[in-house]
Amino acid sequence: MNPEKSPETAPVIAVAGGTGLVGRMVVDEVRRAGATPVVISRSAGVDLTTGAGLAAALAGADAVIDASNVTTMSAKRSIAFFDAATSHLLEAGARAGVRHHVALSIIGNDQVDMPYYLGKRRQEDLVRAGSVPWTILRAAQFHEFAGQMIDQSPPLLALAPRMPTQPVAAAEVAASLVAHALGTPYDAVQELAGPQPERMDLMVRSELRRRGTRRLVVPLPLVGAVGRQVAGGGLLPGTGATLGVQTFDEWLAGA
Repeated sequence: MNPEKSPETAPVIAVAGGTGLVGRMVVDEVRRAGATPVVISRSAGVDLTTGAGLAAALAGADAVIDASNVTTMSAKRSIAFFDAATSHLLEAGARAGVRHHVALSIIGNDQVDMPYYLGKRRQEDLVRAGSVPWTILRAAQFHEFAGQMIDQSPPLLALAPRMPTQPVAAAEVAASLVAHALGTPYDAVQELAGPQPERMDLMVRSELRRRGTRRLVVPLPLVGAVGRQVAGGGLLPGTGATLGVQTFDEWLAGA
């Protein structure tokens, strides 16, 4: 049973994936908003894939922000992770009386058949079908994604898909997630992208220049159905999307 909360008690927001790139920013943003964060991660003794530790972590939580993630190019692994993690979060949240479940998703996951995106679709389906009031925030690729592409590439190379995107600062995504968690559930999907379109391989080149690192940039064409979906704007925001403020160039200058 949840403890009684007085009007003066700060809201408690549980952050799944609270040690990841966005999760850490979300935790900081929760504190700035005057709320109390609870980090849900294996390092904090909670395993989303089994549900171990979730009941204790969500006791007294007003809202859950799910920024959990799995690094994989396998559709099977992506679906398995998000199926387990989301199901356990929703079940534990319902038992704990959580009033708002906010899930971080990706713009275009419903239009582009990348293997990883199939797991995000499963996550969204579960959130919609759950009993906890919800908001899904689909974000564009982060400005930080260009650097991650470099860091994950083989030595001396920088592999980058030639894809149009409208990247957004992860910090702006974190702020939006917290604002949603503290607000009224939409029971709907919201989109957040950056202020202008970019191309990922060109972003990687710009990030290399910022780092002063010499690598051979290898633009990777996306072929087949996925290539056609991306070329058709599948990863770009819709007309009703909220647009962030910081451009990629501005982020680079301050990174």
